[in-house]
Amino acid sequence: MMLKIAGLMLLVLAALAVFGRVRLGLPGARKPRSLAAARKCRSCGRPAIGKGPCGCGAPEA
Repeated sequence: MMLKIAGLMLLVLAALAVFGRVRLGLPGARKPRSLAAARKCRSCGRPAIGKGPCGCGAPEA
């Protein structure tokens, strides 16, 4: 019984992996943004996370 469950789990994981590759390969698919393309703080240059002020004390990112 455990072998059946493990085999089924492997099949589901393989199907998810194939679906993920197909989805990223489509022409209109959004690619994940890199850290270099993220918004940065004007004062210290760190990536801005969220909409609040930066941790360095600058008023806005």
